[in-house]
Amino acid sequence: MSNQIRASSSLIRRLKQQMSNPAVLIQTRSFTPSEGQRPVIVHKRSLDILHDPWFNKGTAFSMTERDRLDLRGLLPPNVMSTDQQIERFMVDLKRLEVQARDGPTDPNALAKWRILNRLHDRNETMYYKVLIANIEEYAPIVYTPTVGLVCQNYSGLFRRPRGMYFSAEDRGEMKSMVYNWPAEQVDMIVVTDGSRILGLGDLGVQGIGIAVGKLDLYVAAAGINPQRVLPIMIDVGTTNEKLLKDPLYLGLQEHRLDGDEYVSVIDEFMEAIFTRWPNFEDFQSKWAFKLLQRYRYKYRMFNDDVQGTAGVAVAGLLGAVRAQGRSMIDFPKQKIVVAGAGSAGLGVLNAARKTMARMLGNNESAFDSARSQFWVVDAKGLITEDRENIDPDAKPFARKVNEISRQGLWEGASLVEVVQQVKPDVLLGLSAVGGLFSKEVLEAMRGSTSTRPAIFAMSNPTNNGTAYPIFFILCAECTPEEAFSIVGDNIIFASGSPFKDVDLGNGHIGHCNQGNNMYLFPGVGLGTLLSGSRIISDGMLQAAAECLAEYMTEEEVVKGKIYPSISSIRNITKEVAAAVVKEALEEDLAEGYRGVDARELQRFNQETIMASKLEAVATGDLNDYANWAPCSLRGQEELLEFVELNMWHPEYPTLVYRNE
Repeated sequence: MSNQIRASSSLIRRLKQQMSNPAVLIQTRSFTPSEGQRPVIVHKRSLDILHDPWFNKGTAFSMTERDRLDLRGLLPPNVMSTDQQIERFMVDLKRLEVQARDGPTDPNALAKWRILNRLHDRNETMYYKVLIANIEEYAPIVYTPTVGLVCQNYSGLFRRPRGMYFSAEDRGEMKSMVYNWPAEQVDMIVVTDGSRILGLGDLGVQGIGIAVGKLDLYVAAAGINPQRVLPIMIDVGTTNEKLLKDPLYLGLQEHRLDGDEYVSVIDEFMEAIFTRWPNFEDFQSKWAFKLLQRYRYKYRMFNDDVQGTAGVAVAGLLGAVRAQGRSMIDFPKQKIVVAGAGSAGLGVLNAARKTMARMLGNNESAFDSARSQFWVVDAKGLITEDRENIDPDAKPFARKVNEISRQGLWEGASLVEVVQQVKPDVLLGLSAVGGLFSKEVLEAMRGSTSTRPAIFAMSNPTNNGTAYPIFFILCAECTPEEAFSIVGDNIIFASGSPFKDVDLGNGHIGHCNQGNNMYLFPGVGLGTLLSGSRIISDGMLQAAAECLAEYMTEEEVVKGKIYPSISSIRNITKEVAAAVVKEALEEDLAEGYRGVDARELQRFNQETIMASKLEAVATGDLNDYANWAPCSLRGQEELLEFVELNMWHPEYPTLVYRNE
């Protein structure tokens, strides 16, 4: 409770300044939807409208619009509702799934992607309406894991350009290039250099598919207006020899730039983009950590591979504590063995350590205490201070020699040996090594001191090296069947890729929780956008993770469910975005959004606190907390309303023609 009622000194100061005008404190706000349905002015008519996916309604154009836009006679006479249009599309989708397959090696998922992509090319509003209504089924089609298949085959699938392409050959021209994009306003940008796509390696320019797919989810989950999103590919060559020799490859057929040459291209690109659109950017690259450190306090940027994966994992770890019947404040007591010290693994480690430290007081002693809860194992074994040429990013987590000697461990100890000696509460896999959690490792987890050990096999799909690159195997460290059958029915299981729940018999179900980054990145993006925060702070990311961890009910976590259903993603995103806005306000980072300035946003935090309540909080006299809490709740409700009203919904607007 003390955390709920603690107010920062800066908040107290601002609210005291407003006390001279109590009406300001108690005034309720009437919102106008920023993404509501207003008539849209268009400068085209006739076939030009039908060929524009942003404005095309197909058979849903009303008769008055058909007259106004010179469409009468260009469409069948029957005007159909959006529900009828979707019904027709879904019937066709089910019928065409098999027919759309490109030969016997083309998986059904890729066939679905082809059909949905054709709808996207024709009618954006209907595409997003279908996607949102069927998000649980189609999110894995437009994004992971199917987007990996799409990226591998993008040169062959390319039909209509989406987004922008910057290349090493554009050096010196990027500031002028950004003005080639027609949209004056861009709220969300997703950038990739194609160097590392879902464990598939370097796919070069074909990596644009990941940016397109991710923005589809920003639109579907966060309600970002699709006319204000921009996927970007930075082509600096490729290390993929197959692509370098492929005459049909669409990108630069030269070896990838590296080192200072690479960084200079990215520097120019970042400056060019933020000159025109100083908004949120999600950057994906094998240089994840270095680019994040280089730019995060200069530009409003985010790296989902590092920060998104970390946030979702931390939310799952907090959920696992709840599933043990304990409070999340007990998280710093968890013993965690981590397999994998790449960018994803280190991102999770840093985020989990910061979360623990914040719970312990956020001082140097707290960080040192939090560090001692992790044992990190990479391809060379347990990382200790004796490791030669240790990765600087992994060094803070290297175990002290005197510590591990008392535990019967040593530099380079194997994963099995570490699990046997540590008896961890959590075994966390971010190694990209399929099957790493062998029978021996899982048997060792039986010795866990936890009442309910957790196994997180978080690695994503990868190519299996067969002659047909569209085939995948799951790269998870183990399957849920293996985990439940070897370790026991009472475990918590989470994975990075989707698995079916496991039937444990006698009516019991082993729940397979997918730690999908989709739970967080849309909310982080939307919350950052609406707050107008200059940067995305660690506190904002931690607030997002904690919000997600608290989303599940006690009944659900007791059953082993630590992540919600994707079908609730719009509501999840709304809650996460509100938590991000609130944290940005508390850290004095918020600058406001579209006519709602930081002062107005601040009122959402403590909308109706009167002078006496304010003094009670400031002085620590909290006997009147029962009266103060509903005021705080009212502010939270208005914050959620503000977020929801700024989420775009796929509804056909009224179109009005105006000659340019």
